[in-house]
Amino acid sequence: MQAIVQARFGAPHDVLELGEIDTPSPQNDEVLVRVHAASVHIGDYYTIAGLPYVMRPMFSAMRAKNRVPGMDIAGTVEAVGGEVTQFRPGDEVFGSYKGAFAEYACFPERSLASKPGNLTFEQAATLGVSALTALQGLRDRGRVQPGQKVLVTGASGGVGTFAVQIAKTMGAEVTGVCSTRNLEMVRSIGADHVVDYTQDDFTEGDRRYDFIFDNVGSHSLSTTRRALAPTGTLLANGAHVGGWFGGLADPIVALVSSLFTRRQGRPFVSTPNPDDLAALSELAESGKLVPVIDRSYPLGEAPAAVAHVGQRHAQGKTIIALDETVA
Repeated sequence: MQAIVQARFGAPHDVLELGEIDTPSPQNDEVLVRVHAASVHIGDYYTIAGLPYVMRPMFSAMRAKNRVPGMDIAGTVEAVGGEVTQFRPGDEVFGSYKGAFAEYACFPERSLASKPGNLTFEQAATLGVSALTALQGLRDRGRVQPGQKVLVTGASGGVGTFAVQIAKTMGAEVTGVCSTRNLEMVRSIGADHVVDYTQDDFTEGDRRYDFIFDNVGSHSLSTTRRALAPTGTLLANGAHVGGWFGGLADPIVALVSSLFTRRQGRPFVSTPNPDDLAALSELAESGKLVPVIDRSYPLGEAPAAVAHVGQRHAQGKTIIALDETVA
């Protein structure tokens, strides 16, 4: 089968190649999926680039087990292992695990869910890491309640577009922070208010928020907390990563801060699980969650797709389409 393979760390165009590798065979608890579409998130870029450098030993261990990058897919079940009970060949599924940038991928059964019938494969492929981060951040870390005021920075990005919509389903009053070119899009997905960060600084205004979902990290934690209500919570989910330790300081500081103030949420990594994948599917089926897609690339242009996401200016999600049926 054709797949994108990575042999070393570096810029996507330098280290990612389209090649022929063996089609994987599912283990007892696994599902072999013919991938119709995959989506790219910022973590894919950092893992491929090997940033920050201190994380390279862990990234190398991950690559030793699977040279194919990517996590989020949507496709059709090709075969199932002997212990799989939920899916059978021909089922349309989506999910998040590893080895996504290939014609076929083996995913554990618990890392998949049935594809929403009203979404294309491209749209369903977006319901992975970014959507799970938004759901788990708002529900589990923010414990958002109806009527609360929620601020989402990076509201036009991969996590942000999902966070705005999910916060609205929770009954929150949502403010999205984005650039001028994205204001109308963020309004269109449900934001009650928008802040153009090129013109205004949300930390200097009078409005206070019960939960701030910071997907950018352009301000210090203490500065961002100035925009919180007295009992509000800040969840830091974004940082610029580079060099040896770049980007790691922010989650460490946030973790330490969370030990001393309830206004600072602990950093987390989203975890795919059947219940949350099903919850995202239900939101999409009901029309309450509509994926925003920025661009779509063929498999052979996956390096360009990853590089585009690494520039951190994508509007919503970036897709790798593996066959013409998803166009």
